[in-house]
Amino acid sequence: GRHIPALHWLGERLQNRKCLSETTDFRFPMEITKVTQKNVTMIIYEFLQQVFQLFSKNLPVGAWNTSKIQKFQNGIHQQIEQLEVCLSEEQSKARNSFQTCILKSTTFSVKKYFQRITNFLKDKKYSHCSWKAVQMELRTCLIIFDSLMKKHTS
Repeated sequence: GRHIPALHWLGERLQNRKCLSETTDFRFPMEITKVTQKNVTMIIYEFLQQVFQLFSKNLPVGAWNTSKIQKFQNGIHQQIEQLEVCLSEEQSKARNSFQTCILKSTTFSVKKYFQRITNFLKDKKYSHCSWKAVQMELRTCLIIFDSLMKKHTS
């Protein structure tokens, strides 16, 4: 089965005790775990797009190793491109309108989830600790997606 290599980089622990107070509940949209195999690809695609955008702006200066972030971004970008190939193949097949409706609402909840993350970062003025909290949150998300992919590819 495939897995998400980005897990490794996001897995670096909170080194700083003072950052623990910055954690928050971003309310991960758990309905994602109930999507059909056909829709998993689209949801993961949306998720990776959002992660890519998030890490493309407002990173704390000097807080992280730039080359690691670059590598992380490149990895995400490659996965997005691979998923685009899969999705274009899937979209050429007929679509069930009910499925499309479910997919739209799930995709929307992913967007709202990332909006909450972005608002949190803005509120915290993109501090080092707020980014650490987001890093840990996204690690959890990637673990969920990793198991979703394993479930649907095995």
